[in-house]
Amino acid sequence: MMIRNQSYFIFFISLIFNTLASPTLQRDALLEFKNEFPIPKSLSSWNTSSDHCSWKGVTCNANSGEVISLVLEDINLNGSLKANTSLLKLQHLQHLNLNRCNLIGEIPSSLGNLSHLKGVDLSSNNLLGEIPSSIANLSHLRYLDLSNNNLVGEIPSSLGNFSHLKYLDLSINNLVGEIPSSLGNLSHLTELYLYVNHLIGEVPPSIGNLDQLKVMNLGSNNLSGNIPSSFANLNKLSYLSLSYNQFSGGDLPLILPNLTSLSYLSLPYNHIKSKLPSNMSGLHNLEVFDGRGNSFVGNVPTSLFKIPSLGEVRLSGNQLEGPLEFGNTSSSSSKLEWLELSSNNLYGTIPEDISRLLILKLIDLSNNSFIGSIPRSMSKLVSLYSIDLSYNKLEGQLPSFLGRLYTLTLSHNSFSNFEEVVVDGSHSDLSSNSFHGPASYVDLGSNSLQGSLPRWICKSKSLDFLDLSNNLLSGSIPSCLMNSAASLGDIILRNNSLSGFLPDIFTNATNRNRLVGKLPQSLIKCKSMEYLNLKGNKFNDTFPSWLSSLGSLSVLFLGSNAFYGPISSHFVFPSLRILDISNNSFNGTLPQDYFVNWREMSLMGENENVMVTDGINDFMSHMGGISYADSMDMMYKGVDTEFPQILYVFKAIDFSGNKFTGRIPKSIGLLKELRHINISRNAFTGSIPSSLANITNLEALDLSHNKLSGNIPRDLARLSFVSYLDFSHNLLQGPVPRSTQFLSQKCSSFEDNLGLYGLEGICGDIHVPHPTSGDSKQSEEFSSEESEEVLNWIAAAIAFGPGVFCGLVIGYIFFTSHKHIWFMEKFGRNYPRGIITVR
Repeated sequence: MMIRNQSYFIFFISLIFNTLASPTLQRDALLEFKNEFPIPKSLSSWNTSSDHCSWKGVTCNANSGEVISLVLEDINLNGSLKANTSLLKLQHLQHLNLNRCNLIGEIPSSLGNLSHLKGVDLSSNNLLGEIPSSIANLSHLRYLDLSNNNLVGEIPSSLGNFSHLKYLDLSINNLVGEIPSSLGNLSHLTELYLYVNHLIGEVPPSIGNLDQLKVMNLGSNNLSGNIPSSFANLNKLSYLSLSYNQFSGGDLPLILPNLTSLSYLSLPYNHIKSKLPSNMSGLHNLEVFDGRGNSFVGNVPTSLFKIPSLGEVRLSGNQLEGPLEFGNTSSSSSKLEWLELSSNNLYGTIPEDISRLLILKLIDLSNNSFIGSIPRSMSKLVSLYSIDLSYNKLEGQLPSFLGRLYTLTLSHNSFSNFEEVVVDGSHSDLSSNSFHGPASYVDLGSNSLQGSLPRWICKSKSLDFLDLSNNLLSGSIPSCLMNSAASLGDIILRNNSLSGFLPDIFTNATNRNRLVGKLPQSLIKCKSMEYLNLKGNKFNDTFPSWLSSLGSLSVLFLGSNAFYGPISSHFVFPSLRILDISNNSFNGTLPQDYFVNWREMSLMGENENVMVTDGINDFMSHMGGISYADSMDMMYKGVDTEFPQILYVFKAIDFSGNKFTGRIPKSIGLLKELRHINISRNAFTGSIPSSLANITNLEALDLSHNKLSGNIPRDLARLSFVSYLDFSHNLLQGPVPRSTQFLSQKCSSFEDNLGLYGLEGICGDIHVPHPTSGDSKQSEEFSSEESEEVLNWIAAAIAFGPGVFCGLVIGYIFFTSHKHIWFMEKFGRNYPRGIITVR
């Protein structure tokens, strides 16, 4: 009787499975699945007129007609997998690929009921929620890819139960927590991808049990601690990336020599403090070694360069020290193309045997302490296109072979001249012959180069950037520059001893030289010019108001020349953000509506809420990474300051050291985005405009050495970000505003104003005048007078629109309504062309 009952049960179960496996039910299940989503055109073949086993993406068992594989990658399903999805009726399904199907919602836990699944790919969708623990029921799973979604939560420890799993990819999600130690049980795993998540903690030593592993990428997480020594067991590993984490150490001399199958090793931007193995020659398959931005110490192993397969070495930004040696590297077998050892503590000479690395394409040894000259043997490196030896202690001549490179950065050394070469039996130097090759970027700034400006500038056909600043070059700027003006984007010549006139065709120059004469009006042809620096020369001319036609001009330095005369009352520079006309002989008065149309200085830019501190380094770091490629020097908070970059959010005017008279225009208060104002050492009279209080981002204000009178406006106490004020050497009187900003100033900021009082908290217990009724009365007179003038210049601003500048006002209205678009178009790049500086 029992045997008969068992037979009935087996028959019943068999009947159920045969029913589920029947072709009609399999077809209907697929059609139901299709109807769970908006009907995509790419599934038009899914209809009752054809065999479902011939449908797109469907594979059936040849004998039974059961659906065993469903591959619908790159089909826009645009919906979610339902908890009771009809896929559950495909009980014999072994492979499910819904990659890039625009799936949304959570992964249904019911997916764990498809017990025959061997491969699941749901990658590159918009799936949310946690990885369901029920997925561990898929005991036959060999392949699981859930990458590039928005999955959250921790990695289920139950994933370690997949005894057959070979491929696991959970990368590019928002997974948190630690890596489960149970993953070390995946004894058949060959590829593991967990990169770009938010994983924390130490990597469990059990990962070292995965002795079949060939690829492991744990990069871009917050993993910390030591790299487990058990990694030494991974002798089949060919690809290892631990980049962009917080690893602090590890026994690399033990681990690395055992990874004999390794071809790609990526460890950049951690905090690994360790020596490198002295003998790395056993890594005979290694092609890329990237260890940038760590704290590696000791020498660069000579054995590293004996690995015949090695193509890239990137070890910049570490603490490696000692001389650089390449050992007995075979020139015929070396495949090294990329050598990057910048920002270490390497010293000594650059070895001659670097020439054995015959196919080198890029060399970066910058920011070290190399001495001596550039080896002549490097001329054998015929594939070399880029070299950076900047910030070392190199000297001597510049070899002629450098002229054939595309990118040449040799700044901040002590090179003295260009190598002489023999051309047609006569001697000539590098400057007149070799450099008119393919070079597009040449930086020779801050050396000791002597003589005249090299003539190869004129012959260059592709040169885009040239920096010869801070050298000892002399003579005039050659007029032949017109030949290369079309291609040459930026040329920086500041801080040399150049003299003579600025050529009329010259479109690129720089400051702090000895250039004389008038400013060539051919500059007006530079329509895309953004930066013009003529500071520190001997130009003798009136104010170049014609430059206002350059719509992109944002930075203009005319300081420390011999410019003279009044400034045009209504010139308009639509993009001007920084104007320095200090230390000239400009004179006359400025109309009260003078600043009405300075729109760029009145408009809010990026990072407008970020203020600066007293330190210039803090200034640069706080103000963000959007900047011009060039630098500037400017009187900032009473100190002549070198700015390594010019930040787009920094807006300033410097009219100091001229002969301006009359009142300070009240319209200066319209320039609400100014950070710095210096109008000291002029002959301004009258009261300090209270409209200055409208410039709420102001950090530095210098009104010293004028003839200003009346009270310091109380409203200036509202300038909460100001850290530098100077009212000294004027005729001011009355009380000093009491605020933290005023009380933190030096006493010298108020000296030689005999009528000021309330300085006890600033200058200590000294004799100061007491307020009188006369002071109060005079203060009222100034307030009345100022109010009247404010109305006058506002009226002038209103009346100004319908006049000559009507088109400009209309443009201004358009600008304010589209300022975010305009800002990105104008300032959304880091390396603008057309920078002109003449110092």
